[in-house]
Amino acid sequence: MALKDLSRAAGVAQPASLRERITSELSRAMKERDSVRTATLRLIQAAVRDRDIAARAADRTTGCDEAEILAILAKMVRQREDSSKVYDDAGRPELAEREREEIAVIREFLPPPLEGEELTAAAQAIVDELGASGLKDMGRSVEALKARYAGRINVSAAAGEVKRLLS
Repeated sequence: MALKDLSRAAGVAQPASLRERITSELSRAMKERDSVRTATLRLIQAAVRDRDIAARAADRTTGCDEAEILAILAKMVRQREDSSKVYDDAGRPELAEREREEIAVIREFLPPPLEGEELTAAAQAIVDELGASGLKDMGRSVEALKARYAGRINVSAAAGEVKRLLS
């Protein structure tokens, strides 16, 4: 019996992986006959499956990890935000609303974004850690922020904060 199975049998709560949460939410959405939620969760699963296939082709037998799944979800949110804006500009509010509903479903699986003081503190910690002293270190600092806070960071806001700190 695997360690995971033993801890479940002993009544120890295991935090569900992102994949497990998506699968269980899909099952629940299908039972509730929530068509938008079901379709969106299926799109998420398809995107993750595509990345798994690409990872296996690159000899990573475990497929994509949690950080890659978070990156997929963040990309999906950005795509839908862009589509929503295009639909609004084109006078198609019903399609824009559908995109916003999908964004809400996807964001349920993303950690809360770094904003305000939390973003400033994270950027300051990275700058201090790397010993960054000028704008020449900005790229390295932003990349470190992206790596440490995958799925939680708005890259343009982070870049602006790092630039402010290094100027």
